[in-house]
Amino acid sequence: MNVTEAVTTRRSVRQFLDKPVPYEVIRRVMDTARWAASGCNYQPWEATILTGEPLKALQAKITSTPPQQLEYDWDAPKQEDAYKQRLYGISKGMFDALGIARDDGAARMAAMGRNATSFDAPAVMFVYFPRLMKEPQWSDTGMWLATVALLLREEGLDSCFQEFMAYYADVIRDHIGIDKARYMFFCGMAIGYRDPEAPVNNFERQRVPLGEQVRFIGWD
Repeated sequence: MNVTEAVTTRRSVRQFLDKPVPYEVIRRVMDTARWAASGCNYQPWEATILTGEPLKALQAKITSTPPQQLEYDWDAPKQEDAYKQRLYGISKGMFDALGIARDDGAARMAAMGRNATSFDAPAVMFVYFPRLMKEPQWSDTGMWLATVALLLREEGLDSCFQEFMAYYADVIRDHIGIDKARYMFFCGMAIGYRDPEAPVNNFERQRVPLGEQVRFIGWD
């Protein structure tokens, strides 16, 4: 698989096969991802990847704990209509694929609740970094996460980024043994093999036209 194929076939997968992720594969991906770009070579990202019983034990804690106050805000873009419409567009596609009506609040909540168990992915990565890191290092962590996602595609694996997990930052930090005073918890990342037949993995997604995001100056 070339880079273009990895980019265009990557998507947020929300239904995984009951198939374990081999240790040698996930280790190879993470070892290669160390070469992701970062400003000043700080490499601010850190992570713990769980599978099997350690993952199930954490998920049991998450599903029995009320959501916490978030330590950072991911909803700010909704202040502008253009960004709000992009969110609503992808949400509509997902719920339509699941056969959930707009006015079925209970079914929508149940679908969103599957985030708590990372859509039954066989492995989940939990990502954090020291609190002294600022916006440039958050950006670097995003570039590293994108690199991991594309390397997973190269291996035939899939993923789903989960900022949702920040609702359970304290539970996660306690379970994996990292210090709250030092570490900001960022996100989870569900990892596994996609179910190719699941409608939620196949609905059409939209992207903003290139001309609305990028300008080219100086070419004839």
